[in-house]
Amino acid sequence: MRPAFTTTQGVMSPDPRPRRRLFDGGFFFVLAIALCSGTGVLVTQGWERFRDILLSDLGLALLLLPKIAAGVLLATALALVLPKDKVLRHVGPESGIRGLAIAATAGAVIPGGPAVTFPLTLGLMSAGADLAAGVAMVTGWILLGLNRTIVWELTFLPPDLVLLRVLLSLPVPILLGLGLRAAVRHRARRQAE
Repeated sequence: MRPAFTTTQGVMSPDPRPRRRLFDGGFFFVLAIALCSGTGVLVTQGWERFRDILLSDLGLALLLLPKIAAGVLLATALALVLPKDKVLRHVGPESGIRGLAIAATAGAVIPGGPAVTFPLTLGLMSAGADLAAGVAMVTGWILLGLNRTIVWELTFLPPDLVLLRVLLSLPVPILLGLGLRAAVRHRARRQAE
């Protein structure tokens, strides 16, 4: 639980960050879909099929839980360990195209799945990276992931097709980051007027 006050040079001030709820609208939306889906399986396919699917899904959840916990702990530690001034300089809001390219490259080399990538991106953003760098990082992971490209695509697809896909995908994380930064600047200007 976060303290209600933060200390800056010995002076107590209210914590400016809004408190996050444990259960939000997204949780209840996913819960409603899961309950409706489970009820639909139970009604249409019977108890045996419902039980099989439930046990399979619980097994998958138990398999993923350690990875998610490790990713969250890593993201939390990352925000505490990384020097904020260097993160701001390299992937902060004023880092330009170079910062977005760094974030996209970091996303491309992350070998894990979403349980690793999303917490790492959040940790980097907590350490000072802006939302555009976070978008570039996740987009780089999705479109340019080296692990998937080398292990899967080059194994099954012709190399010229893989090269063409990668070349077409290269500018996308940077373009999305630039577009997001432009939208944020435009919104800030409109709010200032």
